[in-house]
Amino acid sequence: MTFNPSAIAESFDLKSLPSDFYDDPFPYYRALREHAPVKQMPDGSVLLTRYADVEQVYKQPKLFSSDKKREFKPKYGDSPLYEHHTTSLVFNDPPLHTRVRRLIAGALTPRAIAEMEPGLIVLVNNLLESINKKGEVDLIEDFAAAIPIEIIGNLLGVPRGEREPLREWSLAILGALEPVVSPAAAERGNRAVTGFTAYLEKLIAARRAAPGDRSRDVLTRLIEGEDDGERLSAAELIHNCIFLLNAGHETTTNLIGNGLVTLAAHPAERKKLREHPELVKSAVEEVLRYESSNQLGNRITTAPVRLGGVDLAAQTPVTLCIGAANRDPAQFPEPDRFDIARAPNRHLAFATGIHACAGASLARLEGQVALARFLARFPDYEVGKVVRGGRARFRGFLKIPCLVN
Repeated sequence: MTFNPSAIAESFDLKSLPSDFYDDPFPYYRALREHAPVKQMPDGSVLLTRYADVEQVYKQPKLFSSDKKREFKPKYGDSPLYEHHTTSLVFNDPPLHTRVRRLIAGALTPRAIAEMEPGLIVLVNNLLESINKKGEVDLIEDFAAAIPIEIIGNLLGVPRGEREPLREWSLAILGALEPVVSPAAAERGNRAVTGFTAYLEKLIAARRAAPGDRSRDVLTRLIEGEDDGERLSAAELIHNCIFLLNAGHETTTNLIGNGLVTLAAHPAERKKLREHPELVKSAVEEVLRYESSNQLGNRITTAPVRLGGVDLAAQTPVTLCIGAANRDPAQFPEPDRFDIARAPNRHLAFATGIHACAGASLARLEGQVALARFLARFPDYEVGKVVRGGRARFRGFLKIPCLVN
């Protein structure tokens, strides 16, 4: 079938995606940017694919609300998923967003993150030693997913022997954020929220009885609240712990997995990074731009507004296509070229404005240590037939078979 960009843009619907979109959405993004950059969807929402428009929305939080109660009610009904996704940090406006973000940021200061680096290096080295003994591995299970689970588990003080369910819970809950959610996916998501909640109630009770070091323990900070005495409610506390574990785990897993696969697919860039390991910081930024872990975001207009030359009524749902914005030629020269030394590189993988990712510096550090040390240990690794996650919102892999010897 001939790919007709104009026709593709005209008929595009996030709730009815073609099967090849999940492997390679970028031709679709390009068609939309060029022919319908503020695309009206059949359900009344709009999809933004230009960098300037996405950035404008991020920087005007009063006009473009993150509150999802109105949007998610028809999607989830009265369910655990609805309670979770309308209580967590990412889907709320100030003042709740401000309070939770301040508490989290207080435990993720530059000093605190720097203090995590030695332990992170030990963790990565141990994983690499295990991989070396196996020879043939899955880079998701054996490496990319293991790193953030350990780091976020440490931040919240989740005992190591109790971390096994976290990844499956995370995948189920975040999978329910897809544009279309099947009854089976909704059931899995609701079971995951219920299981996660029951676990966290016990963990929180134990931490109340024996608080951790407030400067390093995010859960203790969330429990104790702010110095002025303001506290999170029981539901706010639980759902923001779930959010932290999900967000810190899924996107960083994707960053590491996407980075290793993309480097394998671009041997000249892999060789350049091997010969110039000091480029690892810019290499991670390019992976974030080129294969953004989080491809979609959502807002809703609070008043009539003109965006990208289009008038939007109040209460219009707006989907921000981060993956498309990060390939916009108006912002990035040769956007489809993977360049580990790209500069400047003002990508939107971590958003911007008041909702800029609170854990961005930690994710960057994890990505840098993981990619640099993996490449130094296994410079000629070979990636086999990968299995993608099959999701539009979060771009990553379920399996990355790999030979390292």
